[in-house]
Amino acid sequence: MDEYEILIFPYNEQDMPEPDRGPAVRSARVQRTGEEGVSGHPRYNGAGVQAEIDPDTLAVEAITIDGAHLPDGWSARVADAAETS
Repeated sequence: MDEYEILIFPYNEQDMPEPDRGPAVRSARVQRTGEEGVSGHPRYNGAGVQAEIDPDTLAVEAITIDGAHLPDGWSARVADAAETS
């Protein structure tokens, strides 16, 4: 796919029960750059976010936001169709 929406959360979903989770604190629509990242997956850019996304699992394998790595404990994932409508 050539475009995804990435959601950024101030927690790791594995570490927090679902009722305690809040909404994404940031989102970004990213487009494929045509380059391969250091993870070996396609690189995407947009709205200050640079990410490498596994096209098979849609896992965000690497990400920077405004040139910085995510703070410890934060997470990023590709939004599903229900979250982008």
